[in-house]
Formats: sequence, C-alpha cells, structure tokens
Amino acid sequence: MRIERDIINQFKAWKDTPNRKPILLKGARQIGKTWAMETFGQECFKYCVKFDFDRQPELKSVFQTTKDPIRLIKELTLYQEQPIIAGETLMIFDEIQECEEALNSLKYFCEEAPQYHIIAAGSLLGVAVKKRKMTVPVGKVSIINMFPVTFREFLRASDTRTYEYIEALDEIHHLPEIILNKLRTEYRRYQVSGGMPEAVTALLENQGVGVVESVLQDILDLYELDFSKYAEPREIPRIHAIWHSLPAQLSKENRKFIYKVIKSGARSKDYEDALMWLEDAGMIYRVFNISKPGMPLSAYEETDAFKVYSCDCGLLRRLAHLPATVVTDPIANYTEFKGAMAENAVLQSIIPLTDSQTPCYWTSPGTAEVEFVIQWNDEIIPIEIKAEENISGNSLSVYAKKYSPRYRMRFSMLNLQYNNGLLSSPSPLAGWIGKWMSMIKPL
Repeated sequence: MRIERDIINQFKAWKDTPNRKPILLKGARQIGKTWAMETFGQECFKYCVKFDFDRQPELKSVFQTTKDPIRLIKELTLYQEQPIIAGETLMIFDEIQECEEALNSLKYFCEEAPQYHIIAAGSLLGVAVKKRKMTVPVGKVSIINMFPVTFREFLRASDTRTYEYIEALDEIHHLPEIILNKLRTEYRRYQVSGGMPEAVTALLENQGVGVVESVLQDILDLYELDFSKYAEPREIPRIHAIWHSLPAQLSKENRKFIYKVIKSGARSKDYEDALMWLEDAGMIYRVFNISKPGMPLSAYEETDAFKVYSCDCGLLRRLAHLPATVVTDPIANYTEFKGAMAENAVLQSIIPLTDSQTPCYWTSPGTAEVEFVIQWNDEIIPIEIKAEENISGNSLSVYAKKYSPRYRMRFSMLNLQYNNGLLSSPSPLAGWIGKWMSMIKPL
C-alpha cells in the first residue's frame, strides 16, 4: 500500500523556486526519507539518479579531488546509466554524512550551478555532523525536516472518504456521529502503529498486530545499535537509560522530566549531552516550560524544566510494552499513560505545522498545567489535551483568566465546535489546526 506523504508537495514547490538551493533533508531513522526522495524524482523528473555514500564508498574520491560542480557532474555520470541534465534530472545524495566533502559541495552547487536539482539526506545527520565536527554549508542549503507519518496522512490512506469529508469542511460545526466514530477508530489504530511507514503499511494491509509489533521492535533494536555506532562510548549507557525511561517519565501525573527516574542520584550535567544526542537523532522532542506566554515563546523557556516525548507514539507504545488491544479499547483504564499517549500523538500532529518549532508548556505556581503552548503566526495559543471525553479540570481556565488569550484549544474525543475563543476539537483533527484557524473570525 502506498502512503501519500505531504513532504512531496514541499519538494514540488521547491522544484520550481527561482532562487532554489540544494535541499538537506533531516529526520529520524526509518521515517521514509529515501522513499520520499526517490518517489519525487520518479514522478517529477525525466531522470532520477541516487548516489549512496554508504553503499558506494568509492564515490568519496570524486569529491576529494575537486570542488568544481561541472567537473563533479562529469565524473558522477560515470557511476550512473541515466544522464545528469540540468532541469531534467534529480540528484539524490543519500547517507551524505559518510562524505564531508560531498556535504560541502552543496555550497558550490548553490553558488555556481544552481540549475541542478539536488536533495541530500543521511542517517542521524545531526549526530554525525557534531561527532565528526563536520561543516554544514549554512545559508547555501534549504534545510527541510521530515517526520513520521502523521495521522492526517494515515487517514488519507486508511479511510479516504472520511479524510475527504474533513478536507471539504468550510465551517466549524459538529461532525456527524458516523464521521466522529470513524475518526476515533482510525486514531486508535494510528496510536498502535505510530507513524513509521513500515508499521503503518503492515497495519493498513491487515498483516496482523504481530507483524506491526515485530516491525516496531526491529526499529527499536536498530536505534539501540545506533547508540553504539554513533555515540561516544561514555554516553552510550546514558542515552540508553534516558530512552528507556520515557514510559516512566510520561507515566507521572505532571510528566516533567526527572533525572532521578533514570537513576538514583542522577544529575542534569551528567545527562545533558545524552539528551542532546537523542534530540539531534530526531528520536525525542523536549517541550520546555515557559515563565509566561510571551512572543517569541523561545525567549521565555525555562531550560531546567521540560518534558520529553518520543518522536513516534507507536514506538513509545512498544517501548512501554503496552499491548495494542489496550490502546484500541476506549474504556481501557491505563490512566496517566493514556494521557501521555494522547499528548504524544497530538504533538506529532502539531510539530510539522509549526515550522518544526517545538511547542512549550505552562504551569502555574499552584497545580494548573496547560499541556502545550504554540506560537501560531502572531498568536500565542494554549492547548489542552484530554485522552477521552472527560474534560474536567480548570487549567485552561486558570491560564485564560491570567493571560486573556484571544484563542484557546482543547483536544479530546468530543465533537468539533467553536465558542467564544475556544476551539474544541477531536484529537484526531489536531493536524488541521491551520484549517480551523483560517475559519475563526477575529474576536
């Protein structure tokens, strides 16, 4: 089964941009970067050539002998059966972290040969660049972040009619019960597979939960091997400990990351590098507390108070050994972790919409906590997450009374509605925030 990825549209827009730069594609392992590049090349160009610096180490010598783009093109042509023609060929530089000279060559293609279309990507690119002290041609590449399959993409593949119904909405109103129930069902299935393309495909092709679990476990095992391959030896046990502490961290009622959950007596200075490694690898998101919801949000982050979420809710579920049957049962009682799963899934929908700017969260000196606060254009919007239909609690009200935001959002399993600045939306529709905001008239 083919899953349409929204990033292809980003590539298409880039293709026709006048002042185009080479793309440097970043993202966690196993999210489909190579597939997306190749699919784009096959669909939008006459020719598509891929150079894999891991599988073809001999390519490195080409970039070590010259920096001239035209000469590079001539030599690279010898490694391909298809021609490399400006405007007609997409060049893919895969696993580019294996060749620093190839990474640096993007600068010269940008300056001297912008007529060529190039997309470069690599496994754990951010980690490799830091470890090897490689130079990234900042300002000479367009950095695009890619993410796991979102629920929006999942729904488009799993239930096209429901997806098209949501896409066709031109005002905010209660959804028919049949649509709402379909959204709930598909969303719970999405939380089982998460957004790793191989796991999504296994689920949607009805290969069985056993296959889905096997795929997710294989990815987790691959991540463990990456710790050993790309991390400094002294950091490996710390990275491992943080990663495996995620279920316990998120099972706490307030979800704030606590070092002693990792290990008794653990100190922040001992684990900061390990946290940054996991961030650079795209495996986690750190959501920082803010002292107040000011513009820009990043100016008010309190770096010593944060929550850590997984890049993918399916991986988080598998890491926690939470059975799929529990997730798909709407009345299953797994309390705090059910809330954590709900937050993680909504976060996955939000981040691709906010230009990769990770949301923050807010707490009052008392007990109020708003799960996410986002910067949407010139608005600061608080977002409350509820796992099911119980929306009790006054945290959003405490925030609203203190800061009087123009807009507030609450995601739960209740129906869609908008009233007096509060958007109440089913959690599955978090990926349509832009649509809802465009429909809301200024107060």
